[in-house]
Amino acid sequence: MVPLIEVRDLRFRYPDGTEALTGVNFRLEERETVALFGPNGSGKTTFVLHLVGLLRGEGEIRVCGLSPEKDNLKTIRARVGVVFQDADVQLFMPTVLEDVAFGPLNLGLSEAEARRRAEEALERVGMAAAIGKAPYHLSAGEKRRVALAGVLAMEPEILVLDEPTTFLDPPGRAALTSLLRELPQAKLLVTHDVEFALTLARRAVFFERGRIVSDGPVADVARRHAWDAARLEDVSGAQPA
Repeated sequence: MVPLIEVRDLRFRYPDGTEALTGVNFRLEERETVALFGPNGSGKTTFVLHLVGLLRGEGEIRVCGLSPEKDNLKTIRARVGVVFQDADVQLFMPTVLEDVAFGPLNLGLSEAEARRRAEEALERVGMAAAIGKAPYHLSAGEKRRVALAGVLAMEPEILVLDEPTTFLDPPGRAALTSLLRELPQAKLLVTHDVEFALTLARRAVFFERGRIVSDGPVADVARRHAWDAARLEDVSGAQPA
């Protein structure tokens, strides 16, 4: 079976000379959820940005069978939905409805179809009541849900979530976990939160100095690198749904 994402020997150096990726190899299979662990600056976000063509380095990348060349970017970005850590970078329209419908409209859908998708996505994330609100009036957790709705309205095959539990209180975190469990898409979770990863993913990779240095079961990878070890001992019995 062809993987949804296949990356071979990916390398990238920023203009200031910083070597951010030094030979990353990675595969994501259909319906698989993988946690991406690693310290800040280890290459996780740089790696994710390559998947949707926002950065371009050396090596081979295939996303849903396509390489992130210019002619393929629109298709890839429709198939890979990214929810960034700071939801404010994704929310810029006057109302929640307009924000969530923006992506479908850019796909060339009619206004009626874009509105239908937006309303369904907002209902799914529990934000239907906010449809006419201005995004800047929402709480951090509500903004995160609306940003996710904007991605779901595109009907992607892959979801990429960058530190999705940041700014969420315990009820918001639990609600997000429950929602993500129900979604059929393959997922990449860029996170420092081992407990969250354990509830959703069976596999994790660990980034260090621009490389993936471990790949295996979430708890094993976390223990190997003493990653949030105290929390891990409390939740090591957790299993993804």
